Amino acid sequence: MHRSTDRILTTHTGSLPRPARVVELLLAERKDRAATQAALDAAVADAVAGVVEKQIVSGIDIINDGEQGRTDYTVHVIDRLTGFEGQSDAPRGTGEPEFPELAALLSQFASPFQHRPACSGPVTWKDWPAAEADIARAKAALMKSGAAEYFMTSPSPGQIARYLKNSYYKTTDEYLFTLADVMSREYRAIVDAGFILQLDCPDLAMSYALYPGIGIGDYRKIIARNVEALNHAVKDLPPDRMRMHVCWGSTLGPHHGDVPLQDIADILLKGRPQAVSFPGANPRHGHEWKVWKDLKLPDHKIIIPGVIDSTSNFVEHPELVADRIVQYANVAGRENVIAGVDCGFGTFAGRVQVDTKIVWMKLAALAEGARLATKQLW
Repeated sequence: MHRSTDRILTTHTGSLPRPARVVELLLAERKDRAATQAALDAAVADAVAGVVEKQIVSGIDIINDGEQGRTDYTVHVIDRLTGFEGQSDAPRGTGEPEFPELAALLSQFASPFQHRPACSGPVTWKDWPAAEADIARAKAALMKSGAAEYFMTSPSPGQIARYLKNSYYKTTDEYLFTLADVMSREYRAIVDAGFILQLDCPDLAMSYALYPGIGIGDYRKIIARNVEALNHAVKDLPPDRMRMHVCWGSTLGPHHGDVPLQDIADILLKGRPQAVSFPGANPRHGHEWKVWKDLKLPDHKIIIPGVIDSTSNFVEHPELVADRIVQYANVAGRENVIAGVDCGFGTFAGRVQVDTKIVWMKLAALAEGARLATKQLW
């Protein structure tokens, strides 16, 4: 994994806006996969080529395929793995039950892809070729891009367990470590293909909301176990070929109940991946660069703080972006910081919170802010 040795490198979190045609075909695929597969494959290939070019034009150093062929960052696994035939969770929008006016406002942002079935049988691979095709398509587009480095995302065992509830395995641990063993095949394939593997781990922060009233000590035990499962899954992979993304969700809610970064950061650093990506630009977590004043970053670790908010249509001024980068560099070391984005811009297919044109303006501001920060830091 490249480090910021002579300038501040830039990246983002994974998902990027999908063209309307891709969303339309993803919806049609739910009804008749055979009839839409060829058209969907062609549309996704075009979409991947498009977002790769736009990332390069925007000035982003470490890029990906934008997750163009997935409905979201986790639930696509139900099409590739056995065992997920249980009752689906009730549809989830982006509403806030505590705030009915906000819930009504945000209802327009609900994703049309709501099927999150419980695990009702043994989990194993049923469509490994789909994973191989996903990797091959991304590699074909990215290797021609001239990017400094490229990454590919995959959900962590703990995140899958959070999204797709267990109704089959006797214990949470059995479910969690079964997922780790099964998903290790995909993790290995991504690294073997030449990508930096990004493990999406929002479970490490977002799961706090699943345990109302839980003490922070007990919560830390839960996520520590999730990190153990993640480490088990990637035990044979080199840390410098991996990064992990942790977040509190990409919703427009108040986030007043988020677990503070300072309460979980030391556990995050126990993950085997070399780099940790997390939100640092939104108003609830923008102050948390201070955490790294007191928490010493291990010599081999890199942080990828979000310095661009992924839920706002404001285009950050490059000088503000530079200020944020410099704050992190001053407390963690400039070579240990890669500038990133809080979360994905296309977390769920069909849900548009940030205008597509503005997404690319924000990423260009990220690149320009990194250039300004580099002038100050070197």
